[in-house]
Amino acid sequence: MIPNWKIYPRSQGHSTVYLKNVVNDPAITVGEYTIYDDFANDPRDFQRNNVLYHYPECNHDRLTIGKFCSIACSARFLFNAANHTLGSLSTYPFPILFEEWGLPTDADSIAKAWDNHGDIVVGNDVWIGYEAVVLAGVTIGDGAIIGSRAVVTKDVPPYTIVGGIPAKPIRKRFDDAVIERLEDLRWWDWDEEKLRRSLPAIQSGDIAALERAE
Repeated sequence: MIPNWKIYPRSQGHSTVYLKNVVNDPAITVGEYTIYDDFANDPRDFQRNNVLYHYPECNHDRLTIGKFCSIACSARFLFNAANHTLGSLSTYPFPILFEEWGLPTDADSIAKAWDNHGDIVVGNDVWIGYEAVVLAGVTIGDGAIIGSRAVVTKDVPPYTIVGGIPAKPIRKRFDDAVIERLEDLRWWDWDEEKLRRSLPAIQSGDIAALERAE
């Protein structure tokens, strides 16, 4: 049994969890220190409530989330089975109703009911806002911010803020030179002690000090 302090990072309440420690689907990978907060449902049920239409046994699709991400309540990841096929003359999902229509029952045949757009990949230090939706096939770069109730249909570059339906870039968080320096530093891969020493530089936005960290 995982101790509470490994699941809940805050002693003041149990609405926030370390996501890595509550997910057990082998098709979902979550990095260290990534948190999910849910004030409406039990956040430990993220896998059931927030990762939707995900049938990796048919599609072999994966959800990968990096380290130090912050995921707000009711953010959802919609996978390939939500995409009724557009290659047919009808969007009706005949292949999954195989008993009614006498169709093949193997996984590959059933998967013809939808279009497969691929995996969802979320980088490190990404903030995903309240009720945002990320669709299959999307990659979100390191340091990006997804606005509340945005619907992300396309890749998001690193350190870019997006919002709206469909989500569109609003602005970059930093200029290109700073973004490149942050991507080179990859502070999220540092050991815990180095990170603790570097928190003043991170929190104050002092990238020069961060680069001098030892």
